[in-house]
Amino acid sequence: MPDHVTFHDLTQTTTIPEALLQRTESDLSVFLKRVTPIIERVRTEGDAALRHFAQAFDQVTDPQMSIKATPEEFDAAFTSIEPDVLDAIKYGIDNIRRFHEAQKPQDNWMIEVRPGIWAGDRNVPIDSVACYVPRGKGCFPSVVNMTTIPGKVAGVPRLVIVTPPSPDGTVDAGTLVAARLIGVEDVYKCGGAQAVAAVAFGTETVPACAKIVGPGSPYVVAAKRLLSDWIDPGIPAGPSESIILTDDSVDPVLAALDLIIESEHGPDSSAWLVTSSRRVAEGVIAALPAHWAEMDEKRAGFSRAVLGGKHGGVILTKDFRAAVAFTNAYAPEHLEILTTDPMADLGRIRNAGEVLLGTASPVTLCNYVLGPNAVLPTNRAARTHSPLSVHDFMKRMSFARVSPEAYPEAARHAERFARYENFTGHARAVSAARPMPKVEPR
Repeated sequence: MPDHVTFHDLTQTTTIPEALLQRTESDLSVFLKRVTPIIERVRTEGDAALRHFAQAFDQVTDPQMSIKATPEEFDAAFTSIEPDVLDAIKYGIDNIRRFHEAQKPQDNWMIEVRPGIWAGDRNVPIDSVACYVPRGKGCFPSVVNMTTIPGKVAGVPRLVIVTPPSPDGTVDAGTLVAARLIGVEDVYKCGGAQAVAAVAFGTETVPACAKIVGPGSPYVVAAKRLLSDWIDPGIPAGPSESIILTDDSVDPVLAALDLIIESEHGPDSSAWLVTSSRRVAEGVIAALPAHWAEMDEKRAGFSRAVLGGKHGGVILTKDFRAAVAFTNAYAPEHLEILTTDPMADLGRIRNAGEVLLGTASPVTLCNYVLGPNAVLPTNRAARTHSPLSVHDFMKRMSFARVSPEAYPEAARHAERFARYENFTGHARAVSAARPMPKVEPR
């Protein structure tokens, strides 16, 4: 494949071309049509449909594949994992747990709004959450860490994993190792739209869950959208995307390394270097082929496809202010700021899933081991959504209590509201018709 890199020169305009803000999941119409029959078949056939799609999509050869990973499979995973990989998984688990434990809200809080009027929130875990761990383009124990640890910290009673099987009907060893270390033993061998349908409806083996979290392909995103009346789809987390934002201070060789990180996930990823420096733009384009030559051929091919396509490459802007404006309009999943003063430039950013500051903070570190969650909103959803967190595995219940002494004043104002809005039942409930006990003066 030729080493072509897409380049957009925006130095003569202040208008951001809408086409540059698009991702592969921006138009899901084709995927919505394709997943509809898959969803219906899982709804009506349950486990049989999951085994059928495992053969059709995951090339599973055993038509009687066990859908739930067995204890023996977990045990075998620990014997096959390399010791250094096990150490890395444990290191990541420790950091991610520390971050999310600090993030967990207190169980209850309450204030006295007025004398005798108390109100607050109670935070409780969601009853059941499914964690989607993708498999199609690799193995991702890191996603196990990112999705299940905040659920465990939140105290979710039923936390399960759904992940596509290998052709031999097994689950990736790293996925099982991470799951057991975290304390999740319910792992089900199903992926794609069929996995979303399985945890939405439930099958003979897979339990129905209240919510699903985790990143996935456009097929997974489309299934979540169609099934949102059955299961909470969580934050929009589709194919990977990033922006590397630079001024003239960065080494282009380093910036090119970091541009590759998210582009190697797959051809449906999006990755841009956005800079006000022509030197950096040209240097990054020149540096990319040498990096690709040192990579795994498959991953280099993905990166070339992204950075030479419609959803990736290099963008040169008129000035740094325009580069920041493009970044905020794009609202990337991952953002690296490689500038003279990245901490100061952080204050310019309004829309991004995560922001990595400086040359010692590449996306790779946060994807695996820093602690903040790497399951992030995609497709411009960072304009209104936040990274996956403990809060996504919990819900708030507001509560209030009014003392008999404070009741008369509150009731008087509430009755006036109710009568203005013509809710006579509301009004009568706080009127003289209410047989309240008398409050003896103190």
